[in-house]
Amino acid sequence: MTETRLIDGKARAARLRADVAAAAVALKGSAGVVPGLCAVLVGEDPVSQVYIRSKGKATAEAGLAGFEEKLPASASEAELLAVIARLNADERIDGILVQLPLPPQIDPQRVIAAIDPRKDVDGFHAESNGLLWNGGQSLVPCTPYGCLLLIREAMPDRAGAEAVVLGRSNIVGKPMAGLLLAENCTVTIAHSRSRDLPAIARRADILVAAVGQPEMVRGDWIKPGAVVIDVGVNRRTAPDGKSVLVGDVAFAEAQGIAGAITPVPGGVGPMTIACLLRNTLIAACRRRGLAEPDL
Repeated sequence: MTETRLIDGKARAARLRADVAAAAVALKGSAGVVPGLCAVLVGEDPVSQVYIRSKGKATAEAGLAGFEEKLPASASEAELLAVIARLNADERIDGILVQLPLPPQIDPQRVIAAIDPRKDVDGFHAESNGLLWNGGQSLVPCTPYGCLLLIREAMPDRAGAEAVVLGRSNIVGKPMAGLLLAENCTVTIAHSRSRDLPAIARRADILVAAVGQPEMVRGDWIKPGAVVIDVGVNRRTAPDGKSVLVGDVAFAEAQGIAGAITPVPGGVGPMTIACLLRNTLIAACRRRGLAEPDL
């Protein structure tokens, strides 16, 4: 049996947020700049509203300027694009975050494409993705970057490690693979059409599960001693009838096999907002040609 270490995402996120806050104070003192993040919400989706509130609170705590744009669920794509154009031109705004999902009458890809790549703090723009894969300077999607920070702490020497990413989404799977390649890992992206997923997963020194299927990754999928990053957040009903959150990895089965693992909740989740704040601060520096902190 391997002794499995829990990777504490809450503690790592708290350190990153503190570093962002300190860098924001320094930036204001040296250049008079207060990075600004604008969240755009279309409709009244309750989960999205919770996310927006939590992001707004984190923004204020980090000493950044927070802005909000709210549109009704009936808003047209043209109306949202007009808001994006106005925010692109607003010098107070360094980061634009459009909360997904959007109502069905709005094409999210057109909205993402309309955001100034310099203000694309979600890292979803095609230009941001291209720069990531070409080794250029880009704003990186928040969840994969948060995963990378956790991987770096759990495995200081990553060169040559075999990494398997389960999931091929544009938001997590594909950028995660690009980031791991840049860390000199040997990377495999696996997905629902991959043959013999368990065998592929068992090769991984670093296993990132981002498939959105509760406890799909079983204990016997995991290589002994592997670093396991569980991106999944799935709600299910426990035997006592209560609703609980579980990841994409069968956590209890992974204990004693994985060398280190992120819990759900308390693993990757807290890193996403912390990395959003980090991206906003980096964007503020890059747009003005200022030296950026190492975050």
